[in-house]
Amino acid sequence: MFLYDPTILMLIPVLIIAMYAQYKVKSTFNKYSKVDSNINKSASEIVRELLDDNGIKDVSVNLIKGNLNDYYDPKNKKLNLSQSIYNSSSIAAIGVAAHEAGHAIQDFKGYRPLRLRATLVPAASIGSSWGLPLAIFGFFIQSQLMIVLGFFMFLGAFVFHLVTLPVEFNASSKALTLLKNNSYLNQEEINGAKKVLKAAAFTYISATLVALVNLIRIVALFGMGRND
Repeated sequence: MFLYDPTILMLIPVLIIAMYAQYKVKSTFNKYSKVDSNINKSASEIVRELLDDNGIKDVSVNLIKGNLNDYYDPKNKKLNLSQSIYNSSSIAAIGVAAHEAGHAIQDFKGYRPLRLRATLVPAASIGSSWGLPLAIFGFFIQSQLMIVLGFFMFLGAFVFHLVTLPVEFNASSKALTLLKNNSYLNQEEINGAKKVLKAAAFTYISATLVALVNLIRIVALFGMGRND
């Protein structure tokens, strides 16, 4: 009983939401990965054209191992597409690839939330790894100082998640606009790509909710410690 964290029950609802978000993104991607677009181009080819059309010549488009682990690396100017995306011409693949192109365009145009998120990476990494455990340990040994330190460490992780939301929403909006305006996808196909990107956005929302609840847990632990 001494090692029981009474705030753990707060996590149950948001963990259920997070699990559903993961299911939703996988099921939606799987559905539209089986639907080929009418354009005879792969996702990687379209991304290269989108980058070139926006004057971005210094970003390479690369194939990486894995599935749905696509990402844009602003430091090394690399847009990395997974095996299920790179050579595919499906609606899902094109939508995901265009989303990553959206991040490259954000970087090229100096989109401030993207730059802010990059500066928060170290704090987020430390905070997510040590903030909550430190606060819980502080609660067990009745150290208010450790709980407070844990709170401020985890706050960095929460702010990172919070800043991530507009970055991801903006990249998806750019992707859909570019695909439509450049006639890569017709309206029906755009609707399918939109569903894929909405499902992906839901995972970022759920991750932010989990971070928020963990932050509230630390505050609750501090209050319980004071009462003790």
